Amino acid sequence: MAVNVIVLGAGYASTGAITKLQSELSDNAQLTWIADVDYHLVLHESHRVIRDPSVQSDITFPVDGIADPSTRFIQDKVVGLNVEDQVVELAASDDVEYDYVLVALGSQTAYYGIPGLEEHSLTLKNLDDALEIHKAVKEASQAAARSEPAQVVIGGAGLSGIQTAGEIAEFRDQHHAPIEVHLVEALEEIFPGNDPACQQALRDRLEDAGVQIHTDDPITKATDKHIQFDKGAPLNHDILIWTGGITGRDTLADADLGKEHNRVNTGANFQTSDDCVFAIGDSAIIDQGDQPAPPTAQAAWQAAEVAGENIARAIENRPLRTWEHEDKGTVISVGEEAVAHKVKPAFGISLPVDTFTGVPAQMLKKLIAARWIADITSWNEARKSWSSL
Repeated sequence: MAVNVIVLGAGYASTGAITKLQSELSDNAQLTWIADVDYHLVLHESHRVIRDPSVQSDITFPVDGIADPSTRFIQDKVVGLNVEDQVVELAASDDVEYDYVLVALGSQTAYYGIPGLEEHSLTLKNLDDALEIHKAVKEASQAAARSEPAQVVIGGAGLSGIQTAGEIAEFRDQHHAPIEVHLVEALEEIFPGNDPACQQALRDRLEDAGVQIHTDDPITKATDKHIQFDKGAPLNHDILIWTGGITGRDTLADADLGKEHNRVNTGANFQTSDDCVFAIGDSAIIDQGDQPAPPTAQAAWQAAEVAGENIARAIENRPLRTWEHEDKGTVISVGEEAVAHKVKPAFGISLPVDTFTGVPAQMLKKLIAARWIADITSWNEARKSWSSL
């Protein structure tokens, strides 16, 4: 009887695991891929769609171009995981039984109980979100006047918030639109918890782009017209975008697994409290000793290959591999500019500085995305997407 292996989600972690499983599983295994969309989105480039919706065709890749003919694909929303009965529960299709399942459903936005924030903000979690932000920015700029520019406020100055602010500033400049862009961060500095040299380089790029930065004052309330701060005066907005945090998906709330805020706890081998359930990506809190693996695209790419191999090992009763996250550096877009920090040497080339900008950082950002696209499809597809990356 065939062993049923199911992968949930279409993000980096699940897509990378699918490609690995397709090469690792034996003929007596049936691989099923379940996601609520029929494409993979290169999420760390989704901010490009805010400026130019046509970019979406270069950063989305159909499932049938990634999955082997033998891999079964089901497009549906996962609504539950019954660990006791080993069943994935779907919104519109019959439940699907599994012998092993890899949970890689990603995350949802955390609002931290801030009154009004969820009701009055847009988010950037998927392609539809990026398109909605584009539409809102375009309409607000058309309705504004030079004397009263549209106020766009981005809450949360992590990677998504910084890149969103950069794209809206680029849209403003390209269209000569009456827009003011504000980036708000509760902590003392943007890109919290990272190297001061990187933080300063990002601040410089944002300020050069005309983004107004507000730090060290948390949002305490949001309305349809302004946000309130703990200390400072309220800040008016025509558009409020919230990128300030993540939590696990409600889908996993009732799953009988060890978890925190609906993110599943796993060992360094991606196995959960149930031996038949593995988890990676933003869905998981992966043990790495002192602190869990970061919920980043880079970590998901690295983890996917080992997770896929470990499911094949589990089927064959072989020892599972442990995984250790390797930070290979950071590259962040600010519109057409980019900042690179502590990037590991590649292709035998060592870099003379820790933090750099300009064309080298821009090209590196493109190469990273192109490499991922090539890994899941082909270098020809990566070449066709190059201009949009």
